[in-house]
Amino acid sequence: MEYLKMDEAKLGSLGALETAREIAGQPELWHSIYNKVQAESKAIEGFMCRVLGKVDKIILAGAGTSAYIGYSAEGALQRRSKITTLSIATTHLVSHPEDYLEENTATLMISFARSGNSPESVAAVKLADKICRECYHLIITCNPEGDLAHQSFKQDSYVFMLPPESNDKGLAMTGSYSGMLLSILLINDIESVKSHEQTVSQLGNYAETLFGRYLNTIRKIAALPFKRAVFLGSGPQFGTATESHLKLQELTDGQVICKNDSYLGFRHGPKAAVDENTLMVYYFSNKESVLRYELDLVKGMNEGKKPLFQVGIAAGRVGNIPVDELLVLGDSPTDVPEEYLGVAAILFGQMLGFFKALDLGSQPDSPSASGAISRIVKGVKIY
Repeated sequence: MEYLKMDEAKLGSLGALETAREIAGQPELWHSIYNKVQAESKAIEGFMCRVLGKVDKIILAGAGTSAYIGYSAEGALQRRSKITTLSIATTHLVSHPEDYLEENTATLMISFARSGNSPESVAAVKLADKICRECYHLIITCNPEGDLAHQSFKQDSYVFMLPPESNDKGLAMTGSYSGMLLSILLINDIESVKSHEQTVSQLGNYAETLFGRYLNTIRKIAALPFKRAVFLGSGPQFGTATESHLKLQELTDGQVICKNDSYLGFRHGPKAAVDENTLMVYYFSNKESVLRYELDLVKGMNEGKKPLFQVGIAAGRVGNIPVDELLVLGDSPTDVPEEYLGVAAILFGQMLGFFKALDLGSQPDSPSASGAISRIVKGVKIY
């Protein structure tokens, strides 16, 4: 059996089998998630209709990678619900709950968690119930045995459990990230979920393009001698950029230092981090009104210190872009709504981190040689 064009036995000897299998298995996982959301659509729609008519705020919460899902989903939720929607990491919320939770503001907290056992994840929902007089909970998780999946809440709640294969065994969140992101996007449009079957199929096509046409290209990029990497994304793709910076940094055990930003924000100081050892990664929007800002930034990279290499990821052909390598996922840039792009585009960040880890002699399944990071965070005391 092969995963990412590498033999299973070879992957096992490199400490990379679980991560490779989980990256490669995402298209199939996405179809399973779509089928599960559709099977539960009546119950989900009932919950969302009951709750959205009562709340004045939606909070998207998670720790680490799970927090970044909110960056990609918050705009879509706010546009559809017309309710103020904020992405707030549980790691912020637990230390400063009074900054985000109000007694008299009816709130829907949507919690994302791979294991559901992170101390902050459990503490955050308990704080929300304690502080908010009226608080509802949607739990999106990958682990049926996790603490978060078994919490009792004072008001209406719903637990959406992803298929078992979403619960990654490797240290890095891969399928769990893209799977939870896809889940909330489908739930957000639950009344029309059947119309998104083609969207999910197109995401699978994008993935197969990365696994097929561009896999060797990504492997060659990973082999370049960069010591820094910067990932840029706008709107929902900001979440993709943020998650990519973490994936590369954690899979290489910190041997590559990474940053992320928006295209417009990058001009305001962070561009100083670019030098001749830097890989620049551009996640392009499929909205023309956004893309014009992004292209201006890319063209402006000729000013000042030039990076080692520049790569762009686009949903379709978007004209002449001055990068060293452009990965085009499909025929038309508008085949999927903008917020869905990150579900497939994150595969680039995952594969880049995976192959760079192998290039540097790190083991992707357990890259932290010192034990500084672990699959489930340790050492957090809740006061």
